[in-house]
Amino acid sequence: MGPVAVELATHDDVHEVAALADAGRREYERYQPVFWRRAQDALRRHRAYLHGLVEAPDHLFLVARQAGRLSGFVIGKLVAAPRVYEPGGLTCMIDDFAVAAPDQWVSVGGDLLHALAQHAGQRGAVQAVVATAQQDHAKRQALETAGLAVASEWWVAPIDRLAGYAP
Repeated sequence: MGPVAVELATHDDVHEVAALADAGRREYERYQPVFWRRAQDALRRHRAYLHGLVEAPDHLFLVARQAGRLSGFVIGKLVAAPRVYEPGGLTCMIDDFAVAAPDQWVSVGGDLLHALAQHAGQRGAVQAVVATAQQDHAKRQALETAGLAVASEWWVAPIDRLAGYAP
């Protein structure tokens, strides 16, 4: 499909990015229907949110294109670590991160991570933290290939299921 071009997102990218993210949310909702449940107007809300991130000083919002078509995006938020930890600088929290097809995670996803790391490092970040679904095997493999390792897991259950639990 050609080389991957990674660049800072613009307002013109928001519609395509929101559509790609929405497809990912639909898949994640199948994995864990409570935690990943989409709001009724998630697409509209996400578009508005993304427009706000294009120029947000504490965010890095990058898109990847191949042959002029959107092939992925990544959004990192620069944050301080919790006060009980001191990694030596800022953390780049990556929550929104998607590619157009699962077989693009290592190539396009890797290029996006590399570019984000360069930008984040220039702004004082010393670590990246990426959120993903446990069942997103292609993404997890790409993260491992890129040098990330699991540091934590979140376990979830509906409250009513826990409230009825008896050991």
